[in-house]
Amino acid sequence: MAGFFDLDGPRFGPAAGGPPEQLVILLHGLGADGQDLIGIAPHWARALPNAAFVAPNAPFPCDMAPYGFQWFSVQDRSPEAMLSGVRMAASPLDAFIEKEMGDAGLDESRTALVGFSQGTMMSLFVGPRRERALAGIVGFSGRLIAPQLLVEEIRSRPPVLLAHGTADEVVPYASLAEAETGLTAAGIAVETLSCPGIGHGIDQEGLIRGAEFLHKVLTT
Repeated sequence: MAGFFDLDGPRFGPAAGGPPEQLVILLHGLGADGQDLIGIAPHWARALPNAAFVAPNAPFPCDMAPYGFQWFSVQDRSPEAMLSGVRMAASPLDAFIEKEMGDAGLDESRTALVGFSQGTMMSLFVGPRRERALAGIVGFSGRLIAPQLLVEEIRSRPPVLLAHGTADEVVPYASLAEAETGLTAAGIAVETLSCPGIGHGIDQEGLIRGAEFLHKVLTT
């Protein structure tokens, strides 16, 4: 089984050439793959020309579609099943973060996680449970899994930006406030962006705010 959970996916940058000075790891949603988010990288590279971007494919084939990947199954959406799934996927993601930082010669202070939907759930679960704080986490259209456990299990407090469409038909918009409450209760600084009329996706304002946030946490 060695290597079964080794993650990899499409990459971009640094746009300026040379060795990376920052690392941005992009985590896709259910039924997608790394190609779904790596297209953001050229836009954000304008603000982060020295950043390396990587968008790993999740470790499991999607069990609700004939294509794509998933971090965990959502066929059973009970809190217990969701927590079990996110815990199982946490180890390969954590190992991937370590490997990518090592390969880039960078530490947590120059590394950020960006998630969409299920990728946000993974980012918000894994990031604060790492011993050393990442530079930041950006989460689009996601949820905070098991918020009641975070205060007990938290090990670091990376700043977080959460963005969510008010018309999200997949992950309810109310998840934004719930995540903000849970993260704030654990002592994490949170910025939020509500995107009026936007469904389950990332709009232009979200991309702009994401770029500004990453530039702030990764270069200062």
